[in-house]
Amino acid sequence: MLALLHTSPAHIPVFDALRDQDHPALELRHFVREELLAQARVDGPRAVADAVRALLADAVAQGASAVLCTCSTIGAVAEAQAQAEAATIGVPVLRVDRPMAAAAVATGPRIVVLATVESTLDPTVALVEEEARRAGRPVEVRTQVVEGAWDCFDAGDREGCTALVVTAVGAVRDADVVVLAQASMAPAADRAVSVTRVPVLSSPRMGLRAAALRCGNTAAGGRR
Repeated sequence: MLALLHTSPAHIPVFDALRDQDHPALELRHFVREELLAQARVDGPRAVADAVRALLADAVAQGASAVLCTCSTIGAVAEAQAQAEAATIGVPVLRVDRPMAAAAVATGPRIVVLATVESTLDPTVALVEEEARRAGRPVEVRTQVVEGAWDCFDAGDREGCTALVVTAVGAVRDADVVVLAQASMAPAADRAVSVTRVPVLSSPRMGLRAAALRCGNTAAGGRR
């Protein structure tokens, strides 16, 4: 069973749909903790470390063979807690955006990171730079918060959020690849083909594929 750690219930149908399309044999169990993102935005991601550690332990106690953190703001915290408590956690803990970051580095050196909340930028940039060092590739990372997009998402206006992200993608210049830092931004990736020729990457499909592989799911190859 793969446990998914979310900070919004909006991610549940997204990952269920991807599972149905790509990994139909994979059992998912969703853990939603909206308060973790709210606290991390105010006090910083490290402030939720204890809560994340407890949540990982709960997921393992419920039978998880791997955990996927779908929140980019606290993904690094989840990885760090799993490493620090390896004897207790004892299962792979992945952040959903790591495969996306590796793909961005492989695409080109000029990387633009778009996010809807400020708290996501530093963790995402750090991740991209980590993957660049791992690959031995130089990168230049620029960042931008899409103004108003989070307010739309938080109010349940998913269409409005996506439209603002697509507009922001269309305004990007001098980039080899655009990274949509949060899983909630994924719908904009497909629509962005109408406004740019630059590759636009989102995390849910790639992240779920990586987690399915760590679960030993026979259907993990799935759709590309």
